[in-house]
Amino acid sequence: MPKAGTIGELRASGYEQRSVKDEMRANLIAKLRLGERLFRGIIGYDETVVPQLVNAVLSKHNFILLGLRGQAKSRIIRQLTDLLDEEIPIIAGSEINDDPFAPLSAYGRQTVDLHGDETKIDWVHRDNRFVEKLATPDVTIADIIGDVDPIKAAKGGHLLSDELTIHFGLLPRANRGIFAINELPDLAGKIQVGLFNIMQEGDVQIKGYPVRLPLDVLLVFSANPEDYTARGKIITPLKDRIGAEIQTHYPSNVQLSSEITKQEAWTKRDSEKIAIPDFIAEIIEQIAFEARDDQRIDKRSGVSQRFSISVLESAISNAERRSMITGEAEIVPRISDIYAALPAMTGKMELEYEGEQIGATRLAEDLIKRASGVMFEGFFLGIDFEPAVQWFEQGNKILLSDTASADECVMLLESVPELIGSTLAPLEFDRVDTAMMVSACEFVLEGLYAQNKITRTEDGGFEAATKAKRDRRGMIYEDLTDLEGYN
Repeated sequence: MPKAGTIGELRASGYEQRSVKDEMRANLIAKLRLGERLFRGIIGYDETVVPQLVNAVLSKHNFILLGLRGQAKSRIIRQLTDLLDEEIPIIAGSEINDDPFAPLSAYGRQTVDLHGDETKIDWVHRDNRFVEKLATPDVTIADIIGDVDPIKAAKGGHLLSDELTIHFGLLPRANRGIFAINELPDLAGKIQVGLFNIMQEGDVQIKGYPVRLPLDVLLVFSANPEDYTARGKIITPLKDRIGAEIQTHYPSNVQLSSEITKQEAWTKRDSEKIAIPDFIAEIIEQIAFEARDDQRIDKRSGVSQRFSISVLESAISNAERRSMITGEAEIVPRISDIYAALPAMTGKMELEYEGEQIGATRLAEDLIKRASGVMFEGFFLGIDFEPAVQWFEQGNKILLSDTASADECVMLLESVPELIGSTLAPLEFDRVDTAMMVSACEFVLEGLYAQNKITRTEDGGFEAATKAKRDRRGMIYEDLTDLEGYN
């Protein structure tokens, strides 16, 4: 069916105008009744954040997403357009998406008065009804609301006080759509005043001229809790006019976190065969969990989900580099590849004083050790590796270079008693796959290192533990205080 091209045709088609919040509410209700999944690619929020978002839209509230970095706030906001109609009609040439039946701007009103039912209309897709702005201290009222444009006044022969001389800012241009501001506390106080005045009264002053703008818009904000005191704050009148404060969070368990990382990480590399062992993926996620709990890392800043994504990508890249050196067709990440991904970790952790004294690299190595220990205990609970430990205590050593081929590593690992065999059964992999075998064996050695039964050397080798420690976590902290000669 052809779309209406004039106001007369639009009226004859039976089109009914409605506010953007009514529109989103109706479309949300339709999706819920059909059982459609809301917010594609958002994992771990089904029982927490999503119900609160649904309630906010059903209540026709403006809302703010409050959470630490890397918690999918921006992705959620951008998917709100899925709740808009696919297209809506506007008066042709309108800068602020004027409703053909209730024009808001002086341009829209004059056009309808002049042409009546013959007024031309355009159709705007829902993707073009979303306006997003990152709040920075240098944002002005002109950016958000608008400003007087002398050039417009001169060309049109208007007085500067005429509404037709206004150059509209981002918020009016979001009329009949969604306007999102990220990092709201960074926005200057006077700009926040302009926002809540628009929200409450529908008017604003531009260069001293009062302008009535009863905008039809859904306002959505995001903020990091640390910003409330670190860089700025949300003024009380604006907070009072935000209908809902929805708190986001990090994944509640390793499995959810791993699912998110696998969805987001770039794991496909050309035509090479890539196999990521489950234990490697879970160790990487556990590193992030350990970091979030570590007192030496600033909890106000948080450890983003991008931490795990970057580490997995870097570990795969190191395994890919090894395959190019050795000529192997299969790419299988190992523990040594996680250590090679240290640069992807250190830049994503804000350290407290104690962490700064230790250093980001040494702290990241400790996190890998602790995470490996947690996963090792989960996979190999009750399995005895004492023969392997005794072999190291007899003075034997083993070095598994991150550039050594799988066949070379297997030859070395076969010398460790009862390491390759039934003890690896919990990992459930094909024993003829040498690359996977090496990754599994290195995981076991790292787990024994985490339990302080053997030691990992600076070059990535394994040997007998030099000091017996009963408490694994206590040993870690003691080792980290022994920094003499480390740097």
